[in-house]
Amino acid sequence: MSELTQKTRLTNALKGESVDKAPVASVTQTATVELMEMTGASWPEAHSDASKMAKLALASHTEAGLEAVRYPFCLTVLAEAMGCEVNMGTQNRQPSITEHPYKKGIDDLKMPDNLAELGRIPAVVEATGIVRDSVGEDVPIIAGMEGPVTLASDLASVKKFMKWSIKKPDDFKTILDFATDACIEYANILLDSGVDMICVADPVASPDLMNPATFNDTLKPCLAKFAEAVDCIKILHVCGNVTPVLDMMGDCKFEGLSIEEKVKDVKEAKKTVEGRATLVGNVSSPFTILSGTPDKVKEEVKKALDDGISVVAPGCGIAPNSPLENVKALVEGRDEYFS
Repeated sequence: MSELTQKTRLTNALKGESVDKAPVASVTQTATVELMEMTGASWPEAHSDASKMAKLALASHTEAGLEAVRYPFCLTVLAEAMGCEVNMGTQNRQPSITEHPYKKGIDDLKMPDNLAELGRIPAVVEATGIVRDSVGEDVPIIAGMEGPVTLASDLASVKKFMKWSIKKPDDFKTILDFATDACIEYANILLDSGVDMICVADPVASPDLMNPATFNDTLKPCLAKFAEAVDCIKILHVCGNVTPVLDMMGDCKFEGLSIEEKVKDVKEAKKTVEGRATLVGNVSSPFTILSGTPDKVKEEVKKALDDGISVVAPGCGIAPNSPLENVKALVEGRDEYFS
């Protein structure tokens, strides 16, 4: 097979089609302090400034060699536009939600009628144009966003959201449906701006937090509704050991499922979702890319490929203090594997 463009390779791999070699990308957070210092585009400014956002995102492709450009760098853009208050963090700490608009209840739920103009959404849209002008059509652009479960918990507060899941199932379902509609609208704004793929990170959907039965009955339909309403390649990332819900994740209609190293039996995981989704991951972000060596990174890359991972990627967001040489080793390990 002749060499594919990076966009075609990633698209084919996520669809389960043939590739010349496995692509290497991060579908989750990509920025590191080293890249911030190299580019002069640092957090927290790069969360709001389109030019700095684009410059920092591009560096993970141009300097680290990852075969996609992925941004923004947090899971608070949509939540902020929907009324949450956000602490913008520091150079090595991501933004976080500090205030929740619906913690008192769902009586006054209201969808903004100008979502595309709110908060940092215009900056993300503008960054997309800058990135596309920089990389052309052959490099995939991945936009990341919070998923409906995480957004619902941000809107209500995690404490209220969890309480409603047990004591007020109707309110729980209502806020989830509301959040799903907002996610669909935002994802389609991103698509219209020119991104190629969308990674939905939904950490609150993790079996560490939500009962697998709840995932099956309530969360899965919301994720599937999102997937059906957003017409592009989609990747679903759920943190933690998702083995108890992996079969259900396979029903959510996302092309790719991003998994952490906590999923111990990748071969079995691949069998579980075969024909429905492909696996992305699962080189450990905290234990290998942050605190390991390039050789350890390459070793995990080769094991992931042996186990049937379709897209080599960090298992979760790259920690900002990760050494650049360890991020580069993701591609080096893949190249050695296919040499």
